[in-house]
Amino acid sequence: MKNYDPYMHTAEHILNQTMVRMFACERSFSNHLEKKKSKCDYHFERALTESEEIELQLRVNEQILKNLEVSERIVSREEAASMFNLSNLPDASGETVRLVSVGDYDVCPCIGHHVSNTSEIGAFVIGSTTFEDGVLRIRFKLKR
Repeated sequence: MKNYDPYMHTAEHILNQTMVRMFACERSFSNHLEKKKSKCDYHFERALTESEEIELQLRVNEQILKNLEVSERIVSREEAASMFNLSNLPDASGETVRLVSVGDYDVCPCIGHHVSNTSEIGAFVIGSTTFEDGVLRIRFKLKR
């Protein structure tokens, strides 16, 4: 398993799904998750407006406040490939894939640690966003 901070990692799942829903973009292609602050990079066409940043933060926190259960299930690699892009998973993950669900809000293949309920995460706060060369970077932290 990847040794990400479980609070940040679960928040990253919610952020990714919120980005997909708000902007019809792909999940982050790169991220750096630490206890104090984290960042996610998205292929994007422009910078976010201030009101979009506020709305994004609000929507992520709405999901956190729903006290969603975080669960996992194991499926065959073939089944997972029919539902998800597995290019970010290491080949060494084998013939089975672990799917992590955050309530009914998000599900994706993952090899990291997570909280058991979103009530454990705390408040999601966007520190800043930048856009350069087709990449939107979102920097965030959690207030616990």
